[in-house]
Amino acid sequence: MHSERITFAGANGADLAARLDLPDGPTRAVALFAHCFTCSKDIPAARRIAGRLAAAGIAVLRFDFTGLGHSDGEFANTHFSSNVEDLLAAAAYLDGRGMAPSLLIGHSLGGAAVLKAAGGIDSARAVVTIGAPFDPGHVTHNFAGSLDDIARDGAAQVDLGGRPFTIRQSFVDDVSAQELAPAISHLKRALLVLHAPRDTVVGIDNATSIFTAAKHPKSFVSLDDADHLVTRPDDAEYAAGVIAAWAARYLDLGLPAHEDPPEGVVRVSEAASDGYLQDIAAGRHALSADEPVSVGGTDRGPTPYDLMAAALGACTTMTLRMYARHKGLDMGRVRVDVTHARTHASDAAPEDGDPPSPQIDLFTRTIALPGGLDPDTRQRLLEIADKCPVHRTLSRVSKIDTRLA
Repeated sequence: MHSERITFAGANGADLAARLDLPDGPTRAVALFAHCFTCSKDIPAARRIAGRLAAAGIAVLRFDFTGLGHSDGEFANTHFSSNVEDLLAAAAYLDGRGMAPSLLIGHSLGGAAVLKAAGGIDSARAVVTIGAPFDPGHVTHNFAGSLDDIARDGAAQVDLGGRPFTIRQSFVDDVSAQELAPAISHLKRALLVLHAPRDTVVGIDNATSIFTAAKHPKSFVSLDDADHLVTRPDDAEYAAGVIAAWAARYLDLGLPAHEDPPEGVVRVSEAASDGYLQDIAAGRHALSADEPVSVGGTDRGPTPYDLMAAALGACTTMTLRMYARHKGLDMGRVRVDVTHARTHASDAAPEDGDPPSPQIDLFTRTIALPGGLDPDTRQRLLEIADKCPVHRTLSRVSKIDTRLA
């Protein structure tokens, strides 16, 4: 992934700071990300989700709403409606670059904003909310103790996440007047609702209301014990993985259509006309192969040699398990580490005048057996590992018959 720092004009003319995270390979789709209330485009959850989507070929524009992060303008002069207008401005910016967004993602109040804005973004095909409130006015609970002061004086400074913000009565009036139910029921886009049941900031009942108001296609996925800001890396990675897998069903990612290979055939097809990413179909199973970024790949799958090493490791553990079952051996879980290198057939230095020894492929296999096995059994299992069929295939000369289809 590589990122562009950009600015574009927001709803009220202020320059909004943004990052456009781009895939290293072909861009298959474009997403627009709206951050949470008083957050910024650079919070860890936004960065991790954008990075994961970019690795899946989906470019992501994340920006700071007016008056927040690195964007110009006064936060005190903004409200929920202006956030929606900023989203429309961001979508227009992307459209002007020939990158009209097909996926909208919103976190917390940003999720409510994308639900409201979706009807004005014709290119949008799918919408994702993360911990979003059904009632945007819910956000006022963050400064409930100051509502009387705001009503009396027209504005008040409140503490939000340890930072001071000026909240005007116009913000309270605007956010309290919002009705999301009509926008959700007329969304006409696929909807994915992500929410943590233990979210203490925006309760899970909000997800229920959003999901109930929406028409199909709609999906709900629990974020389990994630916090509202999805601060743990594992939670953000999980959310990103779910979004990428779900979005592929509703977006035109430009993936080539392939017929299922005949039984017994493993089919490998280029995922795009450039780069090294490969789609692999083995029966009803699908996986990928790629090369590292350092050699021109996009690192979105294991290398061919990684797959070969994996085949050796998998076959080894399967062979050991079959032997243990046959012998009635009570054996715990086995782990096999495999590395690959090129080395000379002989470690001895050649005599003067002798040709150098040829290079061969060296697979180093380290087997971690469970405890409690006696030395004789461990030695026997080591011998059985060498009877693994993939081991035998790799250790003898094979013939490859190549022909044109």
